[in-house]
Amino acid sequence: MPGDLGSAKMLYHLLYPLRDHFIAFNVFKYITFRSAYAAAAALAVSFLLGPYVIRRLSEFRVRQVIRAQGPATHFDKEGTPTMGGLLIVAAIVVPTLLLGDLTNRYVLIAVLSTLWLGAVGFLDDYLLVIKKLPNGLLGRYKLIAQFVLGIGIGLVLYYLPPEGALSRTETNIPFLKDTFLDFRYGFLYVPFVALVVTGASNAVNLTDGLDGLVSGMVCMAAMAFAGLSYISGHVKFSEYLNIPYLEGSGELTVYCAAIVGASLGFLWFNCHPAQVFMGDTGALALGGSLGTLAVLIKREFLLVVVCGIFVAEALSVIIQVVSYKTRRKRVFKMAPIHHHFELMGWPESKVVVRLWIVSALLGLLSLSTIKLQ
Repeated sequence: MPGDLGSAKMLYHLLYPLRDHFIAFNVFKYITFRSAYAAAAALAVSFLLGPYVIRRLSEFRVRQVIRAQGPATHFDKEGTPTMGGLLIVAAIVVPTLLLGDLTNRYVLIAVLSTLWLGAVGFLDDYLLVIKKLPNGLLGRYKLIAQFVLGIGIGLVLYYLPPEGALSRTETNIPFLKDTFLDFRYGFLYVPFVALVVTGASNAVNLTDGLDGLVSGMVCMAAMAFAGLSYISGHVKFSEYLNIPYLEGSGELTVYCAAIVGASLGFLWFNCHPAQVFMGDTGALALGGSLGTLAVLIKREFLLVVVCGIFVAEALSVIIQVVSYKTRRKRVFKMAPIHHHFELMGWPESKVVVRLWIVSALLGLLSLSTIKLQ
């Protein structure tokens, strides 16, 4: 099938050449096959390394510190191992490198984004938990690192644009047929990319506050992006659905599948009561991966729908801060908004599951926009 073939994969070099002797190895050329096994491999990495990582984090006393301003019910979580995002990053990167097309620009950018923001989050966690600095890595330095990544991605896509139906500075407008926004110039497009990547990374980081909340919602968002990536990179499907074809973007399906597997694998240990927290190491990496995916498949505005809960969480913080500074009044009992629901009397597990449900509905809504085009 057009758009379902790869060209150079790590396992492809080892196994696909044997297809002349063992016809079964021919399946490695299909994106769908490799995506399924990327998810399975990510789960395997999580299950195999999870207990070891949690044990080592406990031995090194890498433990979560609960802020005094949070809900009182969270004090029981004091001392839970954190920086479990190391497991998430490994479970995403390893299967992608094994089963993804390593000559594909989309895949390389996505993996770089995960590693870069995982490293930024790791430094923040290290300074906060190990070095006991009260604020960890200062916010302005985190923002600089995020913007540097976003600007780098924007420059690559602007000066080395992949082949496709859209120009290098155009992006889709969701829900509207044959409607696109063209930033026209690099000095507009590149900062826009940086804003999307930075905003998504920070939105997920702000949402990370309840057991299993981020893991479950990222899994659903990644499944939606997997469908969007595959269709965008498939000649026949994109033509039938009247959406712009982006050559090579289908390979991102493998990366999305790895995110799904990594999120589910981490959720095994992170569900209530959590055995480990992801910390900024995982939250920044996962958020950045979603923002990067949206940029690569030209669905930056649809990101607001796919990641609607993350957007609402970030907005709740902004609204709370602005309201308190201007009126000395709070709009929510506590921000981010998931704490507001807790203080309304909802048990933590109820908040998490209900937000998962909304995330699933938003994922389905985002996929429905394809038919509207």
